[in-house]
Amino acid sequence: MLKKLTVLAAMLVATSMVAACSEDGASGQTRTASNGDTYNDADVTFASDMIPHHAQALAMVDLTLEHDLDPEVQQLADDIREAQWPEIEEMTDWLEDWGEPVPDTVRDHGHAHGESGSGEGEPMPGMMSADQMAELEGADGDRFQQLWLEMMIEHHEGAVAMARAEISDGAFDDAVELAESVASSQTEEIAVMEDLLGS
Repeated sequence: MLKKLTVLAAMLVATSMVAACSEDGASGQTRTASNGDTYNDADVTFASDMIPHHAQALAMVDLTLEHDLDPEVQQLADDIREAQWPEIEEMTDWLEDWGEPVPDTVRDHGHAHGESGSGEGEPMPGMMSADQMAELEGADGDRFQQLWLEMMIEHHEGAVAMARAEISDGAFDDAVELAESVASSQTEEIAVMEDLLGS
């Protein structure tokens, strides 16, 4: 009887291990698009979330055009616009190639003011709420510049976290490469903004 119980226990453990492995494999399962791209769910999540995330950053950059900022801050805003709009276009192309839905904000990044997530699960890291964006829009002078830097630091920190998740879990080489670039460049920009806040 004891021998039978031991064998049964061993079988249950083995079955559990197989099930766990199957679940792990499913979560990282790759698919091949009609154009030959090999990608997984992490790649889709990265592109689908980073598009509106970038779009909100561009909406924040647009607000700087209405203010007289320190030259270093305005240059940073210009750099963000120059870098992130082409990245939105690149990620949009991926989603279209994969037959995945493209977030509406790619059409008009001004609509990203009040969006804090994709509508599924938790809000994306670093996304500003509608109230925060309204506060930024209503700020003037030095207060606007300070608030803009503080919010953009938080926004960048969220993007870096999202990029690191893609680096860890993504399968599509171009997406992982972009995530590495985002993590590197935005980490550097965070340091610049922290220095500007402290000056």
